[in-house]
Amino acid sequence: MHKPLIIHDPVHKTIILDEFEQMLLNTRHVQRLRNIQQLGLVDHVYPGANHTRFEHSIGTMHMASVIGKSLGLEPEDIRKIRAAGLLHDVGHSAFSHAVEYILKRDDSLRPVVDGRKIVRHEAFSKHIISDLLPQDNYISHYVEKEFGVEAMDFFREIAQIATGDFLSLEKPYLAQIIAGDVDADRIDFLLRDSYHTGVSFGLIDVDQIIGHLIIEDGRVVLGSSDDSGYGQDMALTAAESLLISRAHHYTAIIHNPKTQATRVMLLHALEDALVDFRAEYGLEHTQQELVRFFTEYNDSDLLNFIRQHASERSLQLLSELRNGDIYIPISRLSQKTLSPSTRMALSTIARHGAASKKLETLLTKELGDVLIDLSVASGVPKSMRIAMGGEDSFFYDESALANGLVRAISRQLSLTVFVNSAVLPSMGDGSGSDKLKEAVNELSPKLLRFIRTEQYLPIEGIILLFFGVHSTFESETVNYISIPRLRHITWVYRSIVALHKLPKLVHLFDYNFHERYGFPYSDKVFEDIQILVAMGIVDEDLRYYEKGGRFRQSYEYVLTWDGLEYAKVLANAYGPEFDAIMEYLRVNKHSIPRDIVTIPLSRYSSKKR
Repeated sequence: MHKPLIIHDPVHKTIILDEFEQMLLNTRHVQRLRNIQQLGLVDHVYPGANHTRFEHSIGTMHMASVIGKSLGLEPEDIRKIRAAGLLHDVGHSAFSHAVEYILKRDDSLRPVVDGRKIVRHEAFSKHIISDLLPQDNYISHYVEKEFGVEAMDFFREIAQIATGDFLSLEKPYLAQIIAGDVDADRIDFLLRDSYHTGVSFGLIDVDQIIGHLIIEDGRVVLGSSDDSGYGQDMALTAAESLLISRAHHYTAIIHNPKTQATRVMLLHALEDALVDFRAEYGLEHTQQELVRFFTEYNDSDLLNFIRQHASERSLQLLSELRNGDIYIPISRLSQKTLSPSTRMALSTIARHGAASKKLETLLTKELGDVLIDLSVASGVPKSMRIAMGGEDSFFYDESALANGLVRAISRQLSLTVFVNSAVLPSMGDGSGSDKLKEAVNELSPKLLRFIRTEQYLPIEGIILLFFGVHSTFESETVNYISIPRLRHITWVYRSIVALHKLPKLVHLFDYNFHERYGFPYSDKVFEDIQILVAMGIVDEDLRYYEKGGRFRQSYEYVLTWDGLEYAKVLANAYGPEFDAIMEYLRVNKHSIPRDIVTIPLSRYSSKKR
C-alpha cells in the first residue's frame, strides 16, 4: 500500500494526501503553483504575504473534504471534491490576476483554446484538467482502475466541479462546495490571506459556517434541523461573518493604494513587453505565448519575459518594484467623491477592459507622466439559498446585513493617479483630485458613447427597463411627483427573458438564465442590479411581509433622480431599442407589480445635489 503524505499546514494543521492525490500533487501543473504568489505583489504592503497558490490549493482540498464529510457525502464524492479542490487553480496565471487584466483590456490578444477565446483562468483550469491530465498514462490507468470510469469522463467531471459548472453536473452540489458563494476556496483564502497578511478583520467561524450547510433538492443551502427558528438565525449569522470578512478583504488588501500601485506598475510593464513581442513574432505566436502564461509560466518566468521584451521605461518600472520604490498616489476618486452619473459611467467602463485602458490613456495625456488605475470589486456573491420553514429563499433576501454587504462590495470603486516619488514635489500641490475629477467628468460620457458604437452594454438595458417602467406610470403636479416602485425583482428577470426574444433587443439583453429555483434567474442580472443600487441609479427599499407564520423581507426598486437623468441620455442613445421596450411595457402594463409612491418633487429631485 502506498504511504500517505502528511503535510503540516499553518492554517489547517495536519493534512493527509492519499496515493491519487499525491499523483496529482506531483504533476507539473500543480507544482507550477509553488512559484505563483497567492496575492501577487501584496507583500510590498504586507511583508508576510508570500504564500502561494500551491499551499492554497492544498488548503482548498482539505476544506472541501471537511465540508463534504459534514454534508454526509459518499466517500467517492469526497475524493472527487478533494481532487477538484487541489486542481481548481492549475490554470491560474502568474502574479495573481495580472494577465487576465491584459486580456480584458485587449481582446485581440485573447488565446483560442478548443475553438473559444479565453479570458479567465477558470477556463484554462478546465482545459488542463479535462484535456491535459488524461494524457498522463500513469494517472489515467490509475483512475480507470480505482474509479471504474474512463479517464476522460472522470476528469471532465472534476473540471466541472473545480470551476463551479454546477448546471452541467448530475450532482450540482459538488461544484458548489468548490466554487459557490460559501465554498472551500473562499474559506481557505480568507483564512490564509488573513494569517499571512496579519489582517484579522471579520474573522470567520468555520465550524459554524460548515455546520449550517445542508443539501436540499440537489443544492447546497444554509439550513438547520432546529425548528425553533434559532437554527436559521445562527445559519444566517455564520454566513454573514464570511461576507463581512470578504468585504474587509477587498478594502484592506485588494483596494489598498499601495497594492494598486504595484499592480499598475507590473501591468504597464507587461503590456509594453507584449507590444514588443507581438511586433517581432506576430499575433498568433503572441496568443500561443499567452497560453503558456496560464499553463507553464510562474512569477519568475513572467518577470523574465518582461525583461527580455520591455522598453527602457518598463525595465525601470521593474527595477523600482524590485527596489521597493513604489509609485505614490497623488489623487484618488471613489464612490464617495463622485456623482452617481459619473460613478455609473466609471463602473461600466471599468468592467469593459478596452474602455478602461482607453480612459487611462486619455487621462495620462491630460495629466502628464503618471500611471492610472481604475478598479472595481468583483465576484459579488449571488446565489446562496437558505432553507426557511420547508422552502428556501435567497440568503440576501433573508439577511438585511448580507444585502448591505453585497451592496458595499459592489460600491467599491476607485480611480487613482500614481507618480514616481521623485516627481511628487512638483505634482503634490493639492489640485490633483480636482483636475482628475474635471477630466473624468468630461471624458467618461464620451468614452461610453464610443463603446456603444461597437457593442451593447446589457447593464444599460436594465437601466432602460427601469426608465420605461418609470415613464409608463410617472405623473407630476406642481409640487408633487408620483413614481412607480417595483415590488418583485423576479419580474425584472422574467421581463428580460421576454425582451431578449425580441429581434431588436436580443443583444442588449444578452444574459444567461436558468430555472433551478423555480423561476428564471441570472447571476449576472442580480449582480448588475446591485451595481445600479450601489452607484445610486436605483434605490432599493426593504419591505417586510408575513408568509407561513413568519415575517420575511423583500426588496422593492425605484429609479432615483440621478438614475432618471442618466436614463434619459441612454434613451437617446438607444432609440429603437427603447421604443421596443416601451411597446412591450404598454402591452404588459397591467401585469407590472408596482406601488405608486407620491412624494414632494423637491425631495425627489434634491437627490441630485
